[in-house]
Amino acid sequence: MTLYAWPKQAAFGRVVPKSKIYEHATASAALRERFVQQVEQINWAYKLAPETVNLPATPAVAEIQVFRISLKGASLDHEVLKAIDRAIPFPLIFELVQGGRIKLVAAYKRPAQNPKSAADSSRWVMGSYFETDWQPESSPRQPLPVALNLGVLYEKLMYHLSPLIPRPQEPLADLLERGEQVQARQREIDRITSQLKREKQFNRKVELNTTLRRLKTEYTELSQSEVNGGQDDGV
Repeated sequence: MTLYAWPKQAAFGRVVPKSKIYEHATASAALRERFVQQVEQINWAYKLAPETVNLPATPAVAEIQVFRISLKGASLDHEVLKAIDRAIPFPLIFELVQGGRIKLVAAYKRPAQNPKSAADSSRWVMGSYFETDWQPESSPRQPLPVALNLGVLYEKLMYHLSPLIPRPQEPLADLLERGEQVQARQREIDRITSQLKREKQFNRKVELNTTLRRLKTEYTELSQSEVNGGQDDGV
């Protein structure tokens, strides 16, 4: 698991008031309550831009922002991260810190094909959030991946955040889609498993067990770093 040594010249170090996120993300009362309950502080820690990392921008990636979020507890609702992503018109990498531990979280973020305006939050398309496991905040940090531009750097950062091992020559978009499919299968496995515990009818339990076996097979095949004999993923 990789923690990155963000370049010192890219340090930004600005505390972001929660009220600014509420304003730009049009946060509901329920979402604001999540911010209050889960977030201690939001710090705009690093700004990876042509002038700070000496890499040219691309049309899709003009800058990459690193946000450091101090948590009040051990978890953070992804809706909170989505609100911050909506408020900031650049790709984001989040560092979550709590109790001497740290993890990285991010969703792949790309410009929409036909945005209504430059200020329209829907001009960004985001995938599912992927995150590392917790590790000690004192863990060693590695240099940034070698890249020719900010677009390539962003892709490499997202490759390392994926919970799956990339297949040979697998494009990032395919890797992230496969990761989303794995997450979907896991949610279905959890749901069916929970349903099985409550089910009393024998015939229904047989049906649920059949579905559960299929889902586990699909989960295993999707998780593998090699394509398994042309099997249909069932998507």
